[in-house]
Amino acid sequence: MKALMTEVHGRTFGIWTLLTCTLCYICAFNLENEALYLVTFLSFVYAFGHFLIEYLVYGTMTIKNLSAVSFFAGTSIIWMLLQWNSHQL
Repeated sequence: MKALMTEVHGRTFGIWTLLTCTLCYICAFNLENEALYLVTFLSFVYAFGHFLIEYLVYGTMTIKNLSAVSFFAGTSIIWMLLQWNSHQL
């Protein structure tokens, strides 16, 4: 059985995307801020974890959608880990 996304879930996802983009934008101009860098990093970890659970446990995502999310979140997680201390003053 496949669950459909309701309008409220679509709007919630839209707001979450806007919040994430805002966080990434602010972090990009404040890379020396360790707390902000950590929060931005964790936002990708939480997003990846959330979508993975939606796929594995609840079955509300397709592998195609999970692959797209995994590409962006996974790339961001790896990149941020590799750059973890390179922006400190």
